Amino acid sequence: MTDIDIDQYRIGEQPFYEAQGDEVALYEAAYAERLPVMLKGPTGCGKSRFVEHMAWKLDRPLITVACNEDMTASDLVGRYLLDAGGTRWMDGPLTTAARIGAICYLDEVVEARQDTTVVIHPLTDHRRQLPLDKKGEVVNAHPDFQLVISYNPGYQSLMKDLKQSTKQRFSAMHFDYAPAEVEIDILVKETGIDASVAENLVKIGETARNLKGHGLDEGISTRLLVYAARLIKRGIGPNSACRMALVDPITDDVDIRSTLHHAIDAVFA
Repeated sequence: MTDIDIDQYRIGEQPFYEAQGDEVALYEAAYAERLPVMLKGPTGCGKSRFVEHMAWKLDRPLITVACNEDMTASDLVGRYLLDAGGTRWMDGPLTTAARIGAICYLDEVVEARQDTTVVIHPLTDHRRQLPLDKKGEVVNAHPDFQLVISYNPGYQSLMKDLKQSTKQRFSAMHFDYAPAEVEIDILVKETGIDASVAENLVKIGETARNLKGHGLDEGISTRLLVYAARLIKRGIGPNSACRMALVDPITDDVDIRSTLHHAIDAVFA
């Protein structure tokens, strides 16, 4: 195996993250015990940012995998490749993380096929091993290795839910959108927007979240509120910025769009 430049996986600058409770202390304890961690919560509520923040805080390399339905086990663990010299093995991101002692973050893990996610099981119990069947090797995870997965349980269908045999291998932390005063603070610190504008954006976000299950599959995420704030900071009018960042991405339904447009007009009247 060739040497791996671990520094390429380190978080260089502190990612901004506004804690909502004791999640930082909980994660630190889980990492100290090398427990695998499952982060559950709606889209855009800060799960990925939290992982980046904790990797920076713990000074650990972070390897993130955006899971999708076409991802195979080989995409995670590795495969043989053909080159001018014949065949050579290339580790996948999960194998690399296990070797170097990184935090491996599988984002939206339920998007991957269940026969793919099964490969993580030996890494989540006392064995802490990753069998590379095609290579005939068993990788013993580095003492600093930790596996973290995330998904949105409110959005996934029953066909895409995690198996109990997978869920019960993880400790779990539930995330949700921050309380209004915290979310306002996030927008101000993240974008430099005026607090009164941030408050108005959060009001619109709350209006949309109240429509979840009544025409909307998902409410407006904190991430989208940040997008709107950045557009406004750039000089775009609040109404246009909100339509572009908050309404058009989440729905094509004419009635829902009209309801949200009226809410925006009322807030920024």
